[in-house]
Amino acid sequence: MYPEPLVAPMRTDLTSAGFTELRTSEDVENHLEDHKGTSLIVINSVCGCAAGAARPGVKMALANSAKKPNFLGTVFAGVDKEATQTAREYTLPYPPSSPSIALFKDGELVHFVERHHIEGRNAQMIAAHLVDVFEEYC
Repeated sequence: MYPEPLVAPMRTDLTSAGFTELRTSEDVENHLEDHKGTSLIVINSVCGCAAGAARPGVKMALANSAKKPNFLGTVFAGVDKEATQTAREYTLPYPPSSPSIALFKDGELVHFVERHHIEGRNAQMIAAHLVDVFEEYC
């Protein structure tokens, strides 16, 4: 488990952009079980690809897309373990991956960006991809 002072700025990177932290299994379940509309859930991470591509790419996509998810949520891998595990149950059959980006519609997974789709890509590439995804599903 990572110490909170280490991850606090990484949490704030998303919460300052309007994301709600889902810190418990119940938070994840309560949201996804009953939510109508679209939910973007970012499985945040301390790794370099989260800092250099995933978080900036998500924020850039939200800033540049005419269509946006109704809800923005995040869980933090390696910190909020139960919440992350529950979020990963909703992203099956994809294997655990962090960082990763999941888009749900009416509680059902409709698009998933795995870590291997984030690594080696820059924030602009992630953003362009997500803008297309938002256009299709939001």
